[in-house]
Amino acid sequence: MGYMAIRAIFRSLSYRNYRLFFAGQSISLIGTWMQRIATPWLVYEMTGSVFLLGLVGFIGQIPIFLIAPFAGVFTDRWNRYHILVATQILAMGQATVLTWLVLAGSIGVWHVILLAGFLGCVSAFDIPARQSFIIQLVDKKEDLSNAIALNSSIVNGARLLGPSVAGMLIAATGVGICFFLNAISYIFVIWSLLLMKVSGKGNGKERKSVLAELQEGIAYTFGFAPIRYVILLLALASLMGMPYTVLMPVFAKEILAGGANTFGFLMGASGVGALTGAFYLASRKSVVGLEKIIPLAAGCFGIGLISLSLSRFFALSLVLMVVTGFGMMLLMASSNTVIQNIVEDSMRGRVMSFFTMAIMGTAPFGSLLAGSVARQIGAPKTIMIGGVFCIMAALVFRSKLGEITQAIARKRQERDLAGK
Repeated sequence: MGYMAIRAIFRSLSYRNYRLFFAGQSISLIGTWMQRIATPWLVYEMTGSVFLLGLVGFIGQIPIFLIAPFAGVFTDRWNRYHILVATQILAMGQATVLTWLVLAGSIGVWHVILLAGFLGCVSAFDIPARQSFIIQLVDKKEDLSNAIALNSSIVNGARLLGPSVAGMLIAATGVGICFFLNAISYIFVIWSLLLMKVSGKGNGKERKSVLAELQEGIAYTFGFAPIRYVILLLALASLMGMPYTVLMPVFAKEILAGGANTFGFLMGASGVGALTGAFYLASRKSVVGLEKIIPLAAGCFGIGLISLSLSRFFALSLVLMVVTGFGMMLLMASSNTVIQNIVEDSMRGRVMSFFTMAIMGTAPFGSLLAGSVARQIGAPKTIMIGGVFCIMAALVFRSKLGEITQAIARKRQERDLAGK
């Protein structure tokens, strides 16, 4: 890969605010992924219950389903920068309390459930604000897709490194150090946010009631075919496919006869695939035709899940986790890019709140469902069922592709005419 190609991939880093965002998130998200790996492992070690694994996942994410639509309204009203600073401070507090309870030896399952629920409430505001804030970090709109893809590379770079480090630390010292390092990592993202030079003004005047603006957001999101179909596809993939991560401790321990290291490397392999997909999207010079990648990514994700469910060998499972992670990340990031490039700025927070609901808001139901089904038929068959649903959803989306492409083209023409 030549210098110019590398420069094109990282072109959003030419903006100071985005560089700060990139640096702070790169460190903080490693800690976040370490905590995400340590939490289910802690629960499974304390209880040995597949159902409780699903329950903790449910409690940690159900606030996003319930709160995110309202958080989207406030994201369009308030200053997104201030929202992010507040959510990072609250998340650091959550990790600090979790660290203290584990290291003091007084942690109980009810503590984990309560703290997971608190973090879910914080995330309901943090994620829509974060996604909507990215557009404020780049001056040229043509670099937005690159900024989104690089943001995905941060997440998935952390997804690669965090689980692997967490697996080794859990095996060597226990889960407490993972929670501690996550708490410390928030200092860097808060510091990077405080160094930014951004407008102190809100995003708009409060003219209607919260419910009226919420209804307006629903009508806009589901009244425009490209956004509607993308969000419905993401919701189904999240409900049926994404819970495979909840079942990975069981898969690593009972199917592959491994331990914390096995679990960590499996999740790290998924991160390799996801990171590869992120760099592929970052290397694209245009978003034209990106909607055609979405059903292919969903199909790749489904095939990866089905193949993984049939694997009984560690090395093969690692390869299949790469495929699964690639498809999953490509689906989420390409969907995010398509939506962000066609949504009106005044509706961005509300639309991204539904995007957040589709990815993370439906996941708690998927986690609870996966935990319950896995108790009856086992983790491998549960993962296989999720893969089948993802492929079916990809085929339905593919059948609507003509309508989606035409609607996006019309939107671009309208904006071109309005800009003249």
